Amino acid sequence: MTRPTPLTRDVFRLFRSIPTRWMDVDIYGHVNNVEYLSYFDTAVNGWLIEEGVLDPRGSETVFLVVETQCAYFSELTFPGTVTAGVRVARLGGSSVTYEIALFAGEEHAASAQGRFVHVQVDRSTRRPVPIDGERRALLSTIL
Repeated sequence: MTRPTPLTRDVFRLFRSIPTRWMDVDIYGHVNNVEYLSYFDTAVNGWLIEEGVLDPRGSETVFLVVETQCAYFSELTFPGTVTAGVRVARLGGSSVTYEIALFAGEEHAASAQGRFVHVQVDRSTRRPVPIDGERRALLSTIL
């Protein structure tokens, strides 16, 4: 397996700022690896909620995470701000694959990057449903 090269800011149009928290740091003095996936989730879902296409408590359809992957290049620390670059790599019928890079502060190269796959499902049945309308239009803006 070939190690990926860190992505740079110029390949993204959407950025989200996330402050690191005291509780994110492990005994080694850096943000623990499990927090990176939380940052992915926060960046994507925060954007969907702020854009008005997802209401976690009331939407008839919701997104479930079905796959994640992360490669680490350099440490993130507390205190600090993580800037998440988000783009859509693939927009399927009921799924969307995001590529996300986490940048330490204003750094140009990613400290970590990965993929995050959402499947849109009916809230009650948990069966996949097509992504259409406003959600598809919004996701297309970062495709």
